[in-house]
Amino acid sequence: MPSAIFHRVARGALLLGACALCSVTAPTAATAVPTAIPAATAATPVAVTVNARAGLATVPGTALGVNDAIWDTNLGTDATSDLLKSAGVRMIRYPGGSYADIYHWRDHTAPGGYVAPNTDFDTFMASVERIGAEPMIIANYGTGTAEEAAGWVRYAKDKGYRAKYWTIGNENYGNGHYGEPWEADNHADKSPAAYASGVVAFAEAMKAVDPDIKIGAVLTMPGNWPDGVVGAGDAGTWNKEVLTRAGAHIDFADVHWYPGGGSAAEALTRTGHINDAMYLLRRQIDRYAGPDAGRIPISLTETNVGVGQNTQPGALFLADAYSDLLESGVFTVQWWNVHNGIGTVSTVAGQRDYGDYGMLSSGNCLADASVCEPPLNTPFAPYHALKLMKSFVHPGDQLVRAGTDDPLVTAHAARRPNGDLQVLLVNRDPDNERAATLDYRGYSPATTGPPTVISFRNGAEGLETAALGTTGAQTLPPYSLTLLTMHPARTGDGAPGAPGAPTATAVTDRTATISWPAARAGRDPIAKYEVYRSNGVTSEQLGETSGTSFTAHNLTPGTRYTVNVLARDTAGGVSWSSLPLTITTTAPATSTCTVRLTDTTDWGSGFVGAIDITNNGPAPVTGWTLTFTWPTTWQTVQSGWSATWTQTARDVRVTADAGATLAAGGTTSVGFVAGYSGPNVLPEVFALNGTVCSTG
Repeated sequence: MPSAIFHRVARGALLLGACALCSVTAPTAATAVPTAIPAATAATPVAVTVNARAGLATVPGTALGVNDAIWDTNLGTDATSDLLKSAGVRMIRYPGGSYADIYHWRDHTAPGGYVAPNTDFDTFMASVERIGAEPMIIANYGTGTAEEAAGWVRYAKDKGYRAKYWTIGNENYGNGHYGEPWEADNHADKSPAAYASGVVAFAEAMKAVDPDIKIGAVLTMPGNWPDGVVGAGDAGTWNKEVLTRAGAHIDFADVHWYPGGGSAAEALTRTGHINDAMYLLRRQIDRYAGPDAGRIPISLTETNVGVGQNTQPGALFLADAYSDLLESGVFTVQWWNVHNGIGTVSTVAGQRDYGDYGMLSSGNCLADASVCEPPLNTPFAPYHALKLMKSFVHPGDQLVRAGTDDPLVTAHAARRPNGDLQVLLVNRDPDNERAATLDYRGYSPATTGPPTVISFRNGAEGLETAALGTTGAQTLPPYSLTLLTMHPARTGDGAPGAPGAPTATAVTDRTATISWPAARAGRDPIAKYEVYRSNGVTSEQLGETSGTSFTAHNLTPGTRYTVNVLARDTAGGVSWSSLPLTITTTAPATSTCTVRLTDTTDWGSGFVGAIDITNNGPAPVTGWTLTFTWPTTWQTVQSGWSATWTQTARDVRVTADAGATLAAGGTTSVGFVAGYSGPNVLPEVFALNGTVCSTG
């Protein structure tokens, strides 16, 4: 539930403060929050680049989702259902956050919580069918049993309901094992190992009834507490323990994400954490879930902005977050909540915000009746953003890379099977409009007449549609969403199909071999395949081949690469991009030095790190300097010992104490305290006196 999430953020900050007691301090680099530019310079054009050569994920049929809750008296009503259908909702989660771990479906009760009338499973499923969505059901792990969950599966199967996706519990890491008890859990053992055993038992019982269902396990989102924390008596973090013990028994991984941030401006920047969070989560799944871990997709079943939930920040955040998450391959993103109720009332960007986590008004009032929400089911700003997303992403579309040179403007793009290209632009400046110029790579839009533009402005009561500007130039109102639809200058009839999803083998510090299934030939035979790497929003060609395998050379050690493959036929026709492949090159297998970094203690917003440095060379090293670079801007060295520590931007320099010598074959150890305010991607490359070291 959202209130629990923000409580955890505060707890992490307290723990981080305690670490300021560590000895030698080093400069810290603050994460900057973009600020509005002066109105006089607001007309400086924003450069938008759309790169159709850099394909991202394909839009799934379950992309746009929301949460329903059994305490919502309007769950399943025709009026609510029709509004959700109009917004393009394709997946709905039930019975509602933390209530799932106290809910008993047979008698429709939740001991200790309120259950509204007419919110039972049959009512919910009737609403799902009216909307044309799929359900995601949360089985009661906290106070229920595997047998109870299996009975629910049998009931759904016997009724002919399309209930395919089942998650075992909700935020079960909040059961008190890490000190924060907001989630009900009657088990004596509340460890991640015990939860993993429960997942296996639930999965076996439920799949014995219906082997076609999909079982999801609850994981922590990288960068959100308690990610990184190892509890007392545990062999690893929550994710490591759950994936290692239950990975072979699950079909998807389920996470929640609330960005935090003390202001709307700060919260909106947190969508910049998503790519690194998904990268880390995918690596954890691949590393710990056993053979064929790539079959396990990710669902994100709760998110909300936390500041300006009912006003334009909520709308901008929803569009940005849903787009980023879908680009990363998440198969559903679900807003918390349909209805939630009035909270703290404030004014945000000139609009009244009710502090309501619902996207539709509950129509209720503060306890003293001094402020009331609009009439029941009045759409709040995030609802309109979701409706705009319905026009942006369609099942089967391919999301492609897009970006801007302005930190207050973000861009996303999707390519449709009919050849159309859609570009979503988010202006996060509450005060100034932006003039935007658009450049297209690998796509030529038709220039006959202005494109169709759907926009949502601050304070608007709905979406606006008009033919505006050109395919190369648009004006973005302050605090707005702008969606452009372009038609192709020429159709791609006869072009080859996209190559299959690439995979990598033999990844070293300098090379990687990439292979892919052959593309389907179009009108003309396929002549070659071109392999590209993404460099920001642009693409650089790594090479080409007539076969279906390519070895890239001269790569940089410890570097993340995202590559795509395109097919080109003998007439010059080019396919759509393949799905992306992300690889990380290793450190050198051998070197004159070896470095081992260990995260010895982590509290979810910082950690104590230990670095062992070994001299593999034949001679002692006197006056050594170790260097490394943090992968993100939100990681800082706060203090260190056994050397002099400095940080400039993301670059860290560790200098030996005067007179220190590292003997041949010898090892020395240094340590530090680091803070982070987002996903903690650890550095993988270290250099000793300029020589790149192997890692132990």
